[in-house]
Amino acid sequence: MVDAITALSQGTRLVYQKGLRRYIFLPILVNLIVYASMLSLVLNRFDSWLDSAMTMVPSWLEWLSWLIWPLFFVSLLVVIFFTFTLVTHLIAAPFYGFLAAKVERQATGREPLDDRGLAKTAIDALGRELVKLGYILPRMAALFILSWIPGLNLLAPILWALFSAWVMAITYLDYPMDNNKVTFRDMRSRLSRRWWPSLTFGGLIMLVTWIPLANLFLIPGAVAGAVLMWDGHYRDTQDVVARH
Repeated sequence: MVDAITALSQGTRLVYQKGLRRYIFLPILVNLIVYASMLSLVLNRFDSWLDSAMTMVPSWLEWLSWLIWPLFFVSLLVVIFFTFTLVTHLIAAPFYGFLAAKVERQATGREPLDDRGLAKTAIDALGRELVKLGYILPRMAALFILSWIPGLNLLAPILWALFSAWVMAITYLDYPMDNNKVTFRDMRSRLSRRWWPSLTFGGLIMLVTWIPLANLFLIPGAVAGAVLMWDGHYRDTQDVVARH
């Protein structure tokens, strides 16, 4: 079976081949606009955000300012990471779903089960992204609160890393699964059953997302890589999930 590194490398080569290149330029443009906007916002507002955060620190904890500042900085990076991911995928979801379908036909020789038209596919893709948001945001908020609880916050970096990998797996592997009429609930069940390939693939995509600028051009490859992972790890669990 294909592993995460192979899926990403093969997927990236696939999307830049003739016949698929034309489907990636618009998503890259969307990512670039969001990336530049968020970077500009952070550079302009970081100092004021930091000052506001420090005013919320009780006077008896001021001696811990040397620790609070790095925690705030890391927390801000995490929020930026998730915001960039959620916003770009909310906007580009219809294009990624369409790209995933094209990759599935070309790379696997199989036709996606989805028989919706282009317009309905685009509308449904946006709805699916909102379902993901409803799943991700409450858990993200809970982890953010935990990150500020003394003692428990020692576990926060590990939990954030695992959660980020899980979110990336859900985000990308959902494209081929949605194209094959797998519900969001069933998709999470399949990922849980194959938790190791799910977390390794999601973790790799998480690392890729953190690479400045290069991530803009690797994200379409991650979509194609998700198709290869779907075909190699999750397609054959369909009957198992259905029986449950």
